[in-house]
Amino acid sequence: MSDWLLLVGVLVAAFVGYNVGGATTGPAFGPAVGAGAISKVGAAALMTVFFFGGGWTLGREVVDTLGGEIVPSALFTLEVSIAVLFFVGGALFVGNVFGVPASTSMSAVGSIAGLGIATGRIDWATMGVIVTWWLVAPVIAFWISGVIGRYFYPSLDRWVAIPRNDRSTFVLDRTGRVPRPRAGEAVARREVFGTLGLIAIGCYMAFSSGASNVANAVAPLVGSGELAMSPAIALAAGATGLGAFTIARRTLETLGNDITDLPLTAAIVVAVVSATIITLLSAAGIPASFVVVATMSIIGLGWGRATRTVPAEDPLLEDDALAGADGSDSEAIPRATDLFDPQTTARVILLQNVVPTLATLGAYLTFRFVPLFGL
Repeated sequence: MSDWLLLVGVLVAAFVGYNVGGATTGPAFGPAVGAGAISKVGAAALMTVFFFGGGWTLGREVVDTLGGEIVPSALFTLEVSIAVLFFVGGALFVGNVFGVPASTSMSAVGSIAGLGIATGRIDWATMGVIVTWWLVAPVIAFWISGVIGRYFYPSLDRWVAIPRNDRSTFVLDRTGRVPRPRAGEAVARREVFGTLGLIAIGCYMAFSSGASNVANAVAPLVGSGELAMSPAIALAAGATGLGAFTIARRTLETLGNDITDLPLTAAIVVAVVSATIITLLSAAGIPASFVVVATMSIIGLGWGRATRTVPAEDPLLEDDALAGADGSDSEAIPRATDLFDPQTTARVILLQNVVPTLATLGAYLTFRFVPLFGL
């Protein structure tokens, strides 16, 4: 019977990992896809590799936190672990169905917190630290990105100077035996280096995602002793890769195009800000909300750039002032509606709070009132 239960646990963990891939590939590579720097398939492949790297290194600290510091590891029987992972996966699936990358860490911590509250064995001090960073990290990401968008974006844009376009930066040269990538026709060297830099930063974000989110798929099973750390991380990374190649297409579209306009310069800012915050928190063993931080960074940058619009009292300047003095758009002051979609933003923020709440409530009611688990 235990072998069958373990198989069920592995399948549920894989289901969670699958939804992690759907929820986190968008924040990691949505800017690059939206800027035309990489295809969705290429983004999924890089997401799989670098997610595994992050989980294999820094992710172990977060697995320890979720697997035994919020609630005692003794609570994670195989049955309880399966139930916790079920609520995490179910909550994330709801977000993915709506095309909104829900917070994986918040859903996982919420499910474990529901278990702890139901049994009266939650460590409130640990929860306090985690929740504090849930509140602080998105605010930091928003304001850093907002300040950059309002005051420094024109200078950064002149330095990068790589506008979004319909041309492929890289194409496959099939003249030799082995196809190899090369710069497309009429592509400037600066654009090539800018695109490579953006893709590298997306990989950095994928690494930070693995460091933060690998625990959300396997921490209960590791805490229960049913799975060793290394095989569990490999399981989570494989399932995440599957999600990146499939269900992540909708979240890539949402974060790459729907919320804010993202030329390469903007995408680089979002990637650096959010990935750095998440990596630092993961190194400290804090299950940070990768999706919320990245989303708020995107929103902050869009807001910062939008606040540079020409005031309404200067209607004669409104059209002409949108272009730079040299006739280019590198110093453009965009309209708010060009960069910031309030309806999409409201939908994203609402679901990113509703989804973890569903996981917490479902776990609490189950572990409090269902006698099956013997708690």
